[in-house]
Formats: sequence, C-alpha cells, structure tokens
Amino acid sequence: MDDQNRNLILATALSFLVILVWFFLFPPPEQTAPPAVTEQTLLPPTPEAAPVTGAEGTAAAAAASAPRVPIETPRLEGTIALAGGRIDDLALRDYRETLAPDAPIVRVLRPVGEAGAQYVHYGWGSVDGAIGPDLLPGPNTVWTLAAGDVLGPGKPVTLEWSNGAGLTFSRVISVDEDFLFTVTQRVANAGAAPVALYPFGVAERKGIPADLKNFFILHEGIVRVADGVLQETDYGSLADLEPIVAEGGPAEVVEVASSGWIGFTDHFWQTVLIPRAGQPFTAVMKHLPQSDIYRTSIRLPAVTVAPGASAEVTTDMFAGAKEWEAIRDYEDAGKVDRFIDSIDWGWFFFLTKPMFAVLHWLNAAIGNMGLAIIALTLVLKALLFPLAYKSYVSMARMKELQPEMEALKARVGDDRQKMQQEMMKLYRDKKVNPAAGCLPILLQIPIFFALYKVIFVTIELRHAPFFGFLQDLSAPDPTSVVNLFGLLPWAAPDPMSFAALILIGIMGIILGITMWLQQKLNPTPTDPTQAMIFAWMPWVFMFMLGRFASGLVLYWICNNIITFVQQYAIMRSHGHKPDIFGNIRAGFRRGGKPAAK
Repeated sequence: MDDQNRNLILATALSFLVILVWFFLFPPPEQTAPPAVTEQTLLPPTPEAAPVTGAEGTAAAAAASAPRVPIETPRLEGTIALAGGRIDDLALRDYRETLAPDAPIVRVLRPVGEAGAQYVHYGWGSVDGAIGPDLLPGPNTVWTLAAGDVLGPGKPVTLEWSNGAGLTFSRVISVDEDFLFTVTQRVANAGAAPVALYPFGVAERKGIPADLKNFFILHEGIVRVADGVLQETDYGSLADLEPIVAEGGPAEVVEVASSGWIGFTDHFWQTVLIPRAGQPFTAVMKHLPQSDIYRTSIRLPAVTVAPGASAEVTTDMFAGAKEWEAIRDYEDAGKVDRFIDSIDWGWFFFLTKPMFAVLHWLNAAIGNMGLAIIALTLVLKALLFPLAYKSYVSMARMKELQPEMEALKARVGDDRQKMQQEMMKLYRDKKVNPAAGCLPILLQIPIFFALYKVIFVTIELRHAPFFGFLQDLSAPDPTSVVNLFGLLPWAAPDPMSFAALILIGIMGIILGITMWLQQKLNPTPTDPTQAMIFAWMPWVFMFMLGRFASGLVLYWICNNIITFVQQYAIMRSHGHKPDIFGNIRAGFRRGGKPAAK
C-alpha cells in the first residue's frame, strides 16, 4: 500500500469517525408535546408583582376584557394590555412561520390564557412590606392610557394608575425601528410619609415552548450576561436549582454590579430584559411548578420617595428576531453588553463568529445567500491553499518516489524494521512528508462543523433562497426520487425519517458525483481492500450527508469542485496528466476491482 493511498484511507476513516461522533452528539431533534394549559396561579406571592386575585383565569379574563394599546412599527405589530400593563401581544412583520405566502407571521409574545403564553410586565415592590399588594400595581391592575394612542417609533405611550392612597404610578413605553423597547417607570408620592420601593421587570412564559428543538447543538431556554459573564440555562435545569424561601422555590439569584441582561432565547427569537449600562441590579431565574411558569426578572435598587417627591428608572427590553446586524448595533452603541453572544455560536465561536461576519458581508454584496456560500467557499479555499498546495505537491512527489520504493522493497525483503528505517531516510533525503496529505482534510473538519453551526443557528439563513427548488438553505433539499426531484406536486419524506436517508434529492446526488469525480483523478488502487473502500466511499457519504441543510451540502459540493480543480492543476504542473476518463472506464470495466495481475 503506497503512502498516498494510506493517507486517503486514513482521511476517509477519520471523516467517517467524525460523522458518527457527530450523529451521536447531535441526534435528530425530538418532538416535544405542547404543554397543557391549566387554570392555575399566574404569579405566586413573591416580592415582584404579587397578584391581587392570584388566579391565572382571572388575569386572563381581565386581559381579554380590558382595552388594549396598538403597537405599529415597520417591523412589529401587536398590542399592550391595559390590564396589568403587560406587553403581551407581539408579532414580527418580516417573518412567516413557513415558506407559504399566506402563512401567519411569527408571534413572539402571547397573552395570558393562550397556549404558549409569553409576556413582559413591570412594577414596584415594597421594600419593608409596609405597603400592601393591593396598593401597588399588579398583574390585574387596569391602567389608564394617559398619553399617546398607538405605540410606534417616535410615538411613545404613557400608562397611569393611582392607588387612591397618595401614590401615582406611570409608565412611559417607547420602541425603536427594530426590536428594542424602552420603559420608564415613575412613582409620585402625594402622601404624608416617605415610601421605600424597588422597581422590577419580569419576562415570563407558560410551559416549555411547543416548538422546542431539544437539539444539543442549539441552546434554547434562559440566557443571561452578568458583568461580562455569559450563562445559558436549559428549562429542565431550573428544577435543579437550590430552593430559596423568599423566591417560593428553586431559583438562582445573581447580583450584577454594572452591566448585564436576562431573558428567554429561542432558536431564532428572544425576549430579554436589559437594565441600562452601569446600573446595578439583581437577576433572578426560576420555575414555578404549581403554575408551570418560567420566570426571569430584574430587580433594581430600592428608592425612598419623600412626600411630594417622585422617582423614576429606565430600562430596555428586546423582543424580536436575533438578527446579527441589529444585535451587533445595539452592542456597539454601548446599550447591551455582549449582546452578540445571545446568538449561540457554540464551541467553535472563534470560527463561527468571523465566518458568519464574512458570510453576512458577502450576502449583502451579492444579494443571494447561496451565492454568498459559494463565495465563502472560495475564500476559505484561498486561505487554505498554501497548505493544500504543499499537500498536493507532497502527494505528487510521493508518486514520483514509487520506483525507488519498489526497489527498496525488493532490496530489504520482509525485514519490516529495516524497511521502515530506509523509508524514513528516503523521505528525509527527498524532503517529502508522507502525512502532509491529511492536513487539509483535517482542517476541513472544524470548518465544516462551524459552517453547520452558522447555517443552523443564524436567522439570516432561515428561509434564505438560492435558485429554483432551493428556497430555504437552512432546510434539507426538498427534492427526492419520491417527487421526481420536485416535478411532482408532493413533498419529499420528512428529513428526520429513515426514508429520507435513502430517497435523497438532487443535492445529495450531486455531492456523491463530485466526490466520485475527485476520486477519479487517480487510478483505482491495486489493493482489493483499498479499491472496495474507494468504490463505496462517495456513495456512502452521499446518503449520510445528502439530508443535511442544503446550504451545507452546497458548500461541500463547491469545496469538492474547487479541490478537484486545484488537484488537477497541481498534478499537471508536476508533469502528471490525470487520465480521468480512462480511470472511469477502467473502474466500470473492473466493477471497482483492481485488474488481475
């Protein structure tokens, strides 16, 4: 077995191993049943927002019957419930649930009482308990619209409520052109005694999301940054937190000195509470099992409001799509520390972050994400070309050494130790590295994983079209033998089904063909074992990888084509013209087996 073929066999084995480990670590996502909606306690008695009635059904009825304030921006639509002053109805104009033109737009917030309810509300808590919950705004408090009529960019609205005992609470809500809300809470004391209060904000959701991917490669759940430290917590992990009496059960309480945020992150959307930079606060996360509510909250330092005085605090809230550019701009403006890390970049963040930045720039310049992936492939191949060139040259020089290798074998006979010593001496004298052929392939593995991560987690790839039948590069190829590669009006098998592994589409077939053609740059190995492995390798990869995201398969196809061109050119430059068609004919004549000696 010559060293060039040994390198190829090793690279093949490593690739198979990596893919097997990948499927083991990142199994297909399991379907999660939507949680049952029950009429239980909305908010148990905790320091923030203790309810007046304590009944979720009461809160839902109040929200349904009370007036609402419309939200209208170029990118958002929804309403604010005057009952509780909750921001609990929000949809994204730019995103639909499916590719169908009439598909509903994505909703990120839903009112109490709906399946998958998620909402944000604000309020004040009494520091010493001197003020009862009935004298503080709660989840059932009906606010008055004091100013404004429709919330939009440059058009804030003001909500107001008086407790009838000298305290007047107001809340000014504004929103920018994208997804950032700003909430200013104010309390005025017209009573005869000072009051000690602390402001808070709460983001809650009812049950685990029905569309949770439950996929190891993706974090969905609670995300928090506290003084520069990022923490991601799964929903299931909240039950393992230490019980805290004051919180009414398992919870995690973190004191943040100067900057941070906390909230919920989904695959493509998130809702997070953001105190202003430099503002200390307490970040809390917990699960309320009796009502199956997941809660994240921020509590700001207490203030003492003297008679005739007032106090106010301003915080932000992000509710919308995890768009890289918008999130980056908020971070660069100093509004949100480490906000770019709300996107789950994974273990290979040192690759995924710059890789996506380049891909985003290419997409903006070209205007087509598929073409941007092709351009990114060219960029990556150009960066790796010096190593690839050395590898191909080393492989070519290894072929030139074959006559000397054969003479060496004849000279030393069966003395393996002597053979190894003489081979190493020959490599040193000729300045040939037999392992050089594996390096480019090994470097492709983290690049492949990083690109897979980028395609899977970034919303910019969601529903991103290429041409023709490829209208979503984050999804598998929609064609299959079953629908005659898109000619018949029915869908391909479910990507997670066993049938999809067999009935692959056009992209998978092209992937197999490009690997097969790359293989035909060299004659079929004379060793039977090698010949069998080489004959099966392209088609095994075709079935294993053909149902990956079509954007990733597109990258691999382009990578194969560029590698083919590079190898062909370098082999020609070293005086060896690959007989591709001859190798193909020979392979067909022998059925992939070596010719008889």
